[in-house]
Amino acid sequence: MRAWVVREPGPIASGPLEPVERDVPEPGPGEVLVRVEACGVCRTDLHLAEGDLPPRRPRTTPGHQVVGRVEGTGRRVGVAWLRSTCGTCRYCRRGMENLCPASAYTGWDADGGFAEYVVAPEDYVYDLPDDVPAELLAPLLCAGIIGYRALARCDLPPGGRLGIYGFGASAHLTAQAAIARGATVHAVTRSAASRRLALELGAASAGDRPPEPLDAAILFAPVGDLVPPALEALDRGGTLAIAGIHLTDIPSLNYERHLFQERTVRSVTANTRADGRAYLELATAHPPRVSAVPYPLEAAGRALADLANDQVNGAAVLVVP
Repeated sequence: MRAWVVREPGPIASGPLEPVERDVPEPGPGEVLVRVEACGVCRTDLHLAEGDLPPRRPRTTPGHQVVGRVEGTGRRVGVAWLRSTCGTCRYCRRGMENLCPASAYTGWDADGGFAEYVVAPEDYVYDLPDDVPAELLAPLLCAGIIGYRALARCDLPPGGRLGIYGFGASAHLTAQAAIARGATVHAVTRSAASRRLALELGAASAGDRPPEPLDAAILFAPVGDLVPPALEALDRGGTLAIAGIHLTDIPSLNYERHLFQERTVRSVTANTRADGRAYLELATAHPPRVSAVPYPLEAAGRALADLANDQVNGAAVLVVP
């Protein structure tokens, strides 16, 4: 089968991805073999390729937003970031499996969906509808799910004012979920195309800073320099949720300007399967508008380069014939 591997992490311009031919993997006990229809391209894949996210194994195939069919049954499933947990630690027992110390992840601890086939534990895949194009489902499996968890972590009150910093794959789906709940959304992004998309999706504003104090905010851009202004833009009692597995260093914070008046900052660490099921049920009942930019499997390197250069308006998706 055709697949891509991270040959040697480095700047995306150095070509860290390498196309290879591999045997079709064989599923073990409790696993399923999935023929890939599409795989979303996530910024986490970019962090892995460039080395911001240290590889956990050599020559890993990235990709954790996989839509495909189970070989032998034709069942349509999604393979997402969370691959497995121990099920017995105190975090798993409390329903916080995303914090499991033994958790493993698709496209990091095991080969992912930048390939024609992927193997996944059956207990961690999601059932998906048959009548939706694969490229429109793939971004839901990480961009959508992690945005859903970030929305929960930021404690947005009913009808509240939400700031979204960075407006890519996850942000454009999260904005729609928040607006559907009655929130006023302000997008903060430098990209003219992203500003247009935000306004088309119903954002109240899109610019360099929110025009009013915020009840909550989510930082999707992996830029630590944005944390102080995002905190400063919060109203009293507001919460900033930082979504993403990698963030550059945060500059010094001033207690009075950034944290006083009970402002809160929170991280978002992966998601639980309950988050995934809840979001996919919501997306089935109220389908979001997905801005998907398709690439053929052989253009995985170009898709990551476009993502690195902020040239993807929405979500990049690899489509496998």
